[in-house]
Amino acid sequence: MAPTAKQGQEVRLRLMAAAVELIPERGWSAVSTRILADRAGVTPSVVHYHFSSVQEVLTEAAIGAMREVLTATDELFTAATTPAAAIDALLASLEQYDGSDPTSLLFTETYLAATRDDRLRTQIAGLVTDFRTRVADWLTIQQVAEPAATAAVLAAAIDGLLLHRTLGPEAPALRTVLQRLVS
Repeated sequence: MAPTAKQGQEVRLRLMAAAVELIPERGWSAVSTRILADRAGVTPSVVHYHFSSVQEVLTEAAIGAMREVLTATDELFTAATTPAAAIDALLASLEQYDGSDPTSLLFTETYLAATRDDRLRTQIAGLVTDFRTRVADWLTIQQVAEPAATAAVLAAAIDGLLLHRTLGPEAPALRTVLQRLVS
């Protein structure tokens, strides 16, 4: 890769990293070109040299971050020997998200922005579909009844759990109920 191409790629990555930090800190709609450029250590014109709009930077950054979180769950399912063990591992991995942490806020802000942006909504829907498919494939191997429907309910339950964490304590029997879902 040529030095200028490498430098351009580094600037794009800095802009996206800055966006991932700023979305939870300020909210999706409060991230401006100037704020993004300042955080990334570039001039505002550089933002528009690499991306057609701030919305494009935010979208690409948020979708990338969401993809990373969802892809990390693949290892949990691969390592689990039973559906119940997968639920245990999944719930344990979610302990780091209390609803007010940057990743939870990034997801929430991105979901909210998607209500007003069809392109963003379509990209999130693709992530959710991919996640459900991977979980359903694993559930099929584990011989869980109705794996596609079970994966859809499990994905929705996880989203709901993370959203509700900011509101108060979760139901004590959650683990039991989710394990029953996959048994």
